[in-house]
Amino acid sequence: MTGVHAPGRTARALAEAAVRFPDVVELSSGAFGTLGTPVRGGRISGVTVRDDHVEIGVVVKYGRPLPEIATELRRDLAALAGGRVVHVSVEDVVAGLDDGTHASG
Repeated sequence: MTGVHAPGRTARALAEAAVRFPDVVELSSGAFGTLGTPVRGGRISGVTVRDDHVEIGVVVKYGRPLPEIATELRRDLAALAGGRVVHVSVEDVVAGLDDGTHASG
């Protein structure tokens, strides 16, 4: 696969777009660290690109219904997925980040 359909390039584009989403605090590689795409020089954590789908793990701000956030993410990221189905997993919810800062760790 080449171009925008290459797994590394797709993962990077999805990761960059996901963290710009207002409700997303950060990406998450999941409870067992399995969400990630290997790329030259490392790994893009929080996004797994498969032949027919992508999985994106996120930590979100407390406040909005989780299914609503996941639906909006799925819809907005679909254009970057290279025709793959987008699966969004909310891995954690963080309260008290009204000032726009990101969680660490």
